[in-house]
Amino acid sequence: MRLKIAVAFICTLVISCAQETKEKIEQAGPPINGTWKLLSGTLIENGDTTITDYTKDRSFIKIINNSHFAFLHHGLENGKDSAVFSAGGGAYTLKDSVYTEHLEYCNARDWEGNDFSFIVSIHQDTLVQQGIEKVAGSNVNRYNIETYIRVKTPLAETSDK
Repeated sequence: MRLKIAVAFICTLVISCAQETKEKIEQAGPPINGTWKLLSGTLIENGDTTITDYTKDRSFIKIINNSHFAFLHHGLENGKDSAVFSAGGGAYTLKDSVYTEHLEYCNARDWEGNDFSFIVSIHQDTLVQQGIEKVAGSNVNRYNIETYIRVKTPLAETSDK
């Protein structure tokens, strides 16, 4: 009888630990969730290629949770370059490697209401997204490749230990 009770106790313990682990994974969301810092961007438009280094005179972050994304971009000249600013956000979907942003809010108002689909790949702490950005009614029709690195936060660093 004691053996049956011990086995039942161990089974209950294993099941509850497995359930707790599953809940933690579900709360964390897909590996795309988090804060990402843009390192470089490559735009290919009308046969011309422009590469921007986002580690020198500007900063751009993208924040992704389970349902929405937001981005912030500004210059690093302490207000002397106030013309360098953009922000936006909205809902997104992720199916396999296809990440589609529905831009609901943007300081460039003609970009609002557009969907942008990208192929994303994540390798360790690096996210690469690439796809076509096309804005109806404007001259924007380009291929965009962006490389991000995951931002480590003090909270994330302590929970990893």
